[in-house]
Amino acid sequence: MAGNSQRRGAVRKAGTKKGATKGSGGKRRRGLEGRGATPPAEMRVGHPAARRAAAAAKAKQARLQSDTARKRGAEGPELVLGRNPVVECLRAGVPATALYLAVGAEPDERVTEAVHHAGERGISILEVPRSDLDKMTTNGLHQGIALQVPPFQYAHPDDLIAAGRDDEQPGLVVALDNITDPRNLGAVIRSTAAFGGNGVLIPERRSASVTAVAWRTSAGAAARVPVARATNLTRTLKSFAENGYFIAGLDSEGAVSLDNFTTTDVPLVIVVGSEGKGLSRLVHENCDVIVNVPMAGDVESLNASVAAGVVLAEIARQRRVAG
Repeated sequence: MAGNSQRRGAVRKAGTKKGATKGSGGKRRRGLEGRGATPPAEMRVGHPAARRAAAAAKAKQARLQSDTARKRGAEGPELVLGRNPVVECLRAGVPATALYLAVGAEPDERVTEAVHHAGERGISILEVPRSDLDKMTTNGLHQGIALQVPPFQYAHPDDLIAAGRDDEQPGLVVALDNITDPRNLGAVIRSTAAFGGNGVLIPERRSASVTAVAWRTSAGAAARVPVARATNLTRTLKSFAENGYFIAGLDSEGAVSLDNFTTTDVPLVIVVGSEGKGLSRLVHENCDVIVNVPMAGDVESLNASVAAGVVLAEIARQRRVAG
């Protein structure tokens, strides 16, 4: 009945929301305390910016690991792949340590010659399953044969200057600026050998190095042409200038056409920049002249190694005529 205090629910139980309860004031005070500044979006769990930041950090870590692996790999032996490059390297006397042949690979005169050269020089000849050779080369473009070569031994820039002094012709050196493709480096080395250059100069940083790809592209010429590394390309070019070298940079917007560029009686450094970036500012400022290669049609520029080959061929022609 109404008002019956014994009826269930008629008396408010302790601890219900209505009315004060013991200790509630402390809880309210803690609830009203500030929580500090709002963290940046990239630090909030689940926020899109935080997910992007985590992905960027993961990608950076992967790049660092890749760079470390590449640097470690550059310190170890390299593999020259393909029948023609292997034979060319062996003919040139590349200091190889092992010749790998895929089991079941169809032999031809190049394989026979490679085995002959390797046997004469005491190079280990190892037959391995094609699958193993595929794993060793990562891309499978080995044609059933690979040549292991030790890390490349770079010359000092002063060695190139000394080689120019000892040559009957005035010194001729090709310097590369911002060239990061080892295939371009290998092609330049090959052209330098073909047209009587004394060597190739590359920077220590931000430059392609003589890897197996460069060995292959040079077709063994890297064993005959010294490649020197410069700690600072600009300072090294100044050193060449102090030793009587004329510094000529290549650029599609150069003030002097190759048709009008003649130098047959002085040592020469030809500086080649990348097709995209061209010559760096400091290198450009330290050149005595900037030469362009005249072209027909709408082609804006040439590949770096092609441009170097064209200029080297012209310099060699001028020196033959003058000599």
